Amino acid sequence: MLIKIRKGWELPESRVTSESNYLNRRDILKGMAGAGLVVSIGASLPFRNALADEMDPSAGLYPVPHNGMYKITRPMTPEKISTTYNNFYEFGSHKTIWEAAQALPIRPWTVRIDGAVEKEMEIGIDDLLKKMPLEERNYRHRCVEAWSMVVPWSGFPLKELVKLAKPTSKAKYLVMHTFENKSVAPGQRQFWYPWPYTEGLTMEEATNDLAFLVTGMYGKPVSKQNGAPLRLAAPWKYGFKSVKSITHFTFTEKRPVTFWEKLNDNEYGFWANVNPEVPHPRWSQATERDIGTGEHLSTQIFNGYGEYVAEIYEDIKGESLYM
Repeated sequence: MLIKIRKGWELPESRVTSESNYLNRRDILKGMAGAGLVVSIGASLPFRNALADEMDPSAGLYPVPHNGMYKITRPMTPEKISTTYNNFYEFGSHKTIWEAAQALPIRPWTVRIDGAVEKEMEIGIDDLLKKMPLEERNYRHRCVEAWSMVVPWSGFPLKELVKLAKPTSKAKYLVMHTFENKSVAPGQRQFWYPWPYTEGLTMEEATNDLAFLVTGMYGKPVSKQNGAPLRLAAPWKYGFKSVKSITHFTFTEKRPVTFWEKLNDNEYGFWANVNPEVPHPRWSQATERDIGTGEHLSTQIFNGYGEYVAEIYEDIKGESLYM
């Protein structure tokens, strides 16, 4: 007799939205988009910028096919909550920056790829989207501040961008930079921050199946406050690693010094893998608060994604992998 042992990240059948209901939701969204109704409905929702959706040339691409490989064990965070409780230091240090972030212009948006690649390039975001296999994934997101959420991200695997870039053998790290525009982002006028926001992954991390470049959420283009038009989702790491509104990818031999490392390397390191047993210097990481339900939950090593990523770090010695 075959006995199936449920993995930690698998969702019990009793808690899964039925396939018929889920597909019906997607069909309704597609129909509404075809009839031009999504924008008009969005206008009644205070947490969406309907005008931005209307002007986003990628709006017709969503919803995209769902990849069911990445299961969740918790309820999906309501869109109204995940789009109004945000960190985006370019627009301020408070959690309600979603209104200020609407000032960010997301077209035109050019992505530069350079460094240790066969040929450096610049490509518009919409041309990039045409080259990528878009899909939807449900991911847990764990902030270093000990709150968490579950979001249906749309986008494409980061390894597909790596394939497009064709890095050379010298490439050991992938460095990502956010936009710089002080005229619309008041946080970037604060000289004590080391702008632009910079993050990085090893090439092994960047080509891992979990690493995902986000272009949408909840069956629509990703909102500005959540990192439009292009952000990283690395769900096994603390949320500050998931850089928003990316304009620049550089492949390099040298490990980058990231944004938060520059500010305080005693509290924020390069690796930033989730571990409940390694506290932040000023608070515990053993539990987290789900911002959708308010429930306090036990944190999982690698945020519950260890079977995908733990082997990456097995041979790394003498470094703090978890903060």
